[in-house]
Amino acid sequence: MSTVPPDSMTVFDRRIVRLHRERAAAGWDGFDFLMRETAERLVDRLDDITRSFPLALDLGCHGGEIAQALNGRGGIVTLIQADLSPSMACRAADHGPVLVCDEETLPVAPASLDAVLSNLSLHWVNDLPGALTQARRALRPDGLFLASLLGGATLGELRTCLADAEIEITGGLSPRASPLADVRDAGDLLARAGFALPTVDADVITVSYESPIRLFQDLRGMGESNAVLTRRKTMSRRDILFRAAELYMERHAGPDGRVPATFEVITMTAWAPDASQPKPLPPGSGRASLAQALTTPDTHH
Repeated sequence: MSTVPPDSMTVFDRRIVRLHRERAAAGWDGFDFLMRETAERLVDRLDDITRSFPLALDLGCHGGEIAQALNGRGGIVTLIQADLSPSMACRAADHGPVLVCDEETLPVAPASLDAVLSNLSLHWVNDLPGALTQARRALRPDGLFLASLLGGATLGELRTCLADAEIEITGGLSPRASPLADVRDAGDLLARAGFALPTVDADVITVSYESPIRLFQDLRGMGESNAVLTRRKTMSRRDILFRAAELYMERHAGPDGRVPATFEVITMTAWAPDASQPKPLPPGSGRASLAQALTTPDTHH
């Protein structure tokens, strides 16, 4: 079931998203493990593409993980790193040119880029169809769009435990988790944004934690804390968090006492339309009929 909100909805408080990243930037080296892993996986996709991209944009660059993973690979000559957070952009500046901008409003001229990459940033965008359309317009014909974002199965264990703990203690439920896309959503959004040859797939990364509290700390350190606009404006009640941690341990702890945290990573690959791209044959253009194929004598014995 799709969890992507209608285009007109404002789900995330973008000011809070920026503040979370600003706060995370200071201690980023201790919490960038997931960004590094997904950046490596994303850049690995470029190894299968035998062409160059003179000018590329890293949209939502965090601490510069894409630039570090590239390290001269992937045919990218110049990579501009852009982030919503000035402090994150400063960290990324050690790895190349940077730009502070909002992913929802790209300050990029039409048809000026050869590739747009994005690593675990677009799941915080309110108008994802609009952001994808802007990325497509920024690309030159046959330019590459390659992005990863967190999918709907992410932190399923935590989401359920938090919801059950809050219902148990308060009798109600507030929006504590971000709405996330699934694979079908992502493919549909790429097509709606005008991209050609879209492909979407998903991987699951499972991280083992000594306790749910350690997971809470990591999410804060990664800048991935709750930024849903209708969330509770005060700090989460400690009794709810501790009860959620108890439920998490009861339901998910392994024989070693550790608990898993699931991150679903959706990867999107698409191209700006160009006349040179392969196109499906029109109906009826095949030279051999199905009937002929089915009546061909078997020549193997």
